[in-house]
Amino acid sequence: MFCKLHKSALRQAQLLRGVSRSTALPRRACATFRAHEECLELHYGGTQMRFNYVWLRDHCLSAASYNSKTNQRNLDTGSIDLTIRPESTRVEGDHLVITWPGGHMSKYSLSWLAENSFERKYQSTEQPRILWNSDIYRNANITSSKWDTFMSCDDELKKFLQNYLLYGIAFVDDVPATVEATEAVTQRVSLIRETTYGRMWCFTSDFSRGDTAYSQLALDRHTDTSYFQEPCGIQVFHCLKHEGTGGRTLLVDGFYAAEKLRQRSPESFELLAQVPIKHEYIENTDRHQNHITGIGPVLNVYPWNNEMYLIRYNNYDRSVLNTIPHDVVQRWYAAHRELTTELRRPENELWVKLTPGKVVFIDNWRVLHGRESFTGSRQLCGCYLTRDDVLSAARCFGLQA
Repeated sequence: MFCKLHKSALRQAQLLRGVSRSTALPRRACATFRAHEECLELHYGGTQMRFNYVWLRDHCLSAASYNSKTNQRNLDTGSIDLTIRPESTRVEGDHLVITWPGGHMSKYSLSWLAENSFERKYQSTEQPRILWNSDIYRNANITSSKWDTFMSCDDELKKFLQNYLLYGIAFVDDVPATVEATEAVTQRVSLIRETTYGRMWCFTSDFSRGDTAYSQLALDRHTDTSYFQEPCGIQVFHCLKHEGTGGRTLLVDGFYAAEKLRQRSPESFELLAQVPIKHEYIENTDRHQNHITGIGPVLNVYPWNNEMYLIRYNNYDRSVLNTIPHDVVQRWYAAHRELTTELRRPENELWVKLTPGKVVFIDNWRVLHGRESFTGSRQLCGCYLTRDDVLSAARCFGLQA
């Protein structure tokens, strides 16, 4: 009906409704709008969207409101009248045009509005992932990058980042077995995040730090630095030398296990996603004194689409459970046990033998790691990388991250 409005009637209706053929969609598709008292309702591309008027004024991309060179807002959001309403609204081609009180004009691409609407956002995925157990990952036949190509070819780096984003782990082979080469290969991906363990660390089973990682003991699956308020984003390991037996690395897709829990027991998933708990690292040696705490739920999801983005799972470093009311504690333990059961299923375990030359990059917000016990002399080096810079590098290659 809207598409057949006569030109003489269209002008009268523009304050309440509008129509345009979109060049980005098939010719029969229409963009229509209706101005309500509290919002603008837009129908476009098969989706009904609602836009708050303050939001529309705040997201104006005119030169006066937005600096297109720096991609920063010029407009002072605190100066917008919270009761602002358009003087007029119309659709021109593939743009929505609004004139505000005082004469300021805002022009929005219809496709931009659709892409940034809540209605589109809550149905979309922030970061596409392939969740995996051991069989799924091995059957994917993902090839490792090679040191020479990786260090010199951007296409190889892009392929590496794509694998990392999809699976949460990625490998580079044939890296010289030195700390210096390991540092170089990590800096090809992101910035190194310096922590209490240093910038690049190299350790053996000498208990030089107050952590069971500095031993020959087996380590159950866990995420690192859960005691940081923002856990480290990427974990890097390179085994420089091992003269002995055992010591395989265990990798488990925490999101795969958590999604299984969500399917089988949504109430348990919700409880682990809502209740904040504390993790703690206390070190008191002759050379190092640390007391670090981080607070957050075991499972972390975006509130608008329930997509998981972070798992904190470390039974070694979980602190006193005193952030849960007494009538919830038993249910929390039951939910935690269900998640633990999923994480420990043998079919979810990917075992990898790290040898000199093989460097693994692990998404510490998603993939848990552990190891089997070992004998003999074993030297490992590695570091943490900043998550933001890895994702930034991926986006600069046009990858969704």
